[in-house]
This record gives sequence, structure tokens and C-alpha cells, in this order.
Amino acid sequence: MIKFFEIVGAPILNFIYGSGRIFLFFIDFFRWVFVPPYRLKLLFKQIEFIGINSLSVIILTGTFTGMVFAFQSYIGFHRFGAEYMVGTVVGLGMARELGPVLSSIMVAARAGSAIAAEIGTMRVTEQIDALYALAVEPVQYLVVPRMLAGVIVMPILNIIAVFCGVVGGYFVGVEILGINKTLYLEYMYRYVDFEDIYNGLIKATVFGLILTLVGCYKGFYTTGGAEGVGKATTESVVLSSVLILVFDYILTAFMF
Repeated sequence: MIKFFEIVGAPILNFIYGSGRIFLFFIDFFRWVFVPPYRLKLLFKQIEFIGINSLSVIILTGTFTGMVFAFQSYIGFHRFGAEYMVGTVVGLGMARELGPVLSSIMVAARAGSAIAAEIGTMRVTEQIDALYALAVEPVQYLVVPRMLAGVIVMPILNIIAVFCGVVGGYFVGVEILGINKTLYLEYMYRYVDFEDIYNGLIKATVFGLILTLVGCYKGFYTTGGAEGVGKATTESVVLSSVLILVFDYILTAFMF
């Protein structure tokens, strides 16, 4: 019986311990955001790395997601003679859910994993310890620029993903499937409000915070040499993706 409780209780205790540790890590980040010096050069470098270098992935993801979504929506609406509603569904789906979620997961896979690997390598090679020896706070130097960059660029990447998805959906719906262009655009304009776009931007901001927080956390507490760096990188992608989906539900429940 004791062995059973040990097997069942160990994952629960690890989850509680990990949740508390990552929360304290976030509090530490929040505290150092407002403490000078403000390293704008590092911030702009991370904006380029997380944002600009992710543009190609975001454009492809958004475009083909909108195209596939339009195709699948057309199959359903065609049965009821409501093909003109495809634009509405594509617009709402991209603005509310698919744009923020898919773009954040792609950035987590590309940039979040790189953040975990970079900081994790610095940890196992004792470069972070060297920062302490030089009286440089590692959280302020390594974590703050990356997390601020994630919060800044994810809403912009979300806008790009939504726009590309809508354009891709329009191309498939109007040019390939032959939906009336006027009705397609009219119903999309009628039912897609600014509030839908605004709520999607809020989601993207939260997801940007999550994916950079997890990447920095996993990298900062890496142990075990090169094997530990690989493990931290993998765990950061998995945990970021799961948390994005969980918080997507929570935010959706409150917003809509």
C-alpha cells in the first residue's frame, strides 16, 4: 500500500513543486523588469530572433490553415446551400482560435526550444555562474529581454497569421471553389467584429509570455550536461504547447 501511494503521489508532488518553482521564476522576472539597467540592445536582438526570423513559418502556417479551413467549411456548408458563410467561419476561426494558437505553437517549437537550448547550454557550461561572479543578474540579463520580446512580437505575428489565413481562405473559396465574391466578403464583414480580433491579440500576448517563460525556465534549471540540454529543449516544447492549449480554453471561457 505504501508503494502504491509513492507511485501515485510522486507525479503529484513533482507537479506541485514544478508549478511553484515556475511561478516564483515568473515573479523574479516581473521584479527585474523594472530594475535598471534596461538592456534595449538585447531586447531588439530577441525581437529579431523570435519575431522576424519566425515570419516565414507564420506566413506558411497561417496561409495553409486558412486554405484548409475554407475547403473543409465549404464541404459542410455546401450541403445546406450556405457556401457564402465560409468567409465568416474562416474569419472567426482565424481571429479567435487558429491564428493565436497555431502561431504560438509554431513559435514555441522554433524559438522556445532555441531559448531553452541556449540558456541550458549556458547553465551546464557554468556561464550563468560566471554572470553571478561578475555581479550581473542572470534573470535580468538573459530572461527579461526574451520574455519581453515574446510579449511584444506574438500579437504582431498573430495579426500576420490571421491576415494570411483570411487571404488563403478567400483564394480557395472564391477563386477555386467559385463562391460569390460579394456574398463571401459581405458576410465576413458582417459577423467578424473588432472584438474578435482584439480577443485574439490578448490570447497571443498571453501565449507569447507562456512560451518564453517555459523556454527560459527549462533552460535556466537545466542539469546533466548535453543530455540535460536536449531533455530541457524537448520538455519546453511539450510543456509550452500543452499550456497554450489549456490557457486557450481558460481565456475562451472568460472572453466568449
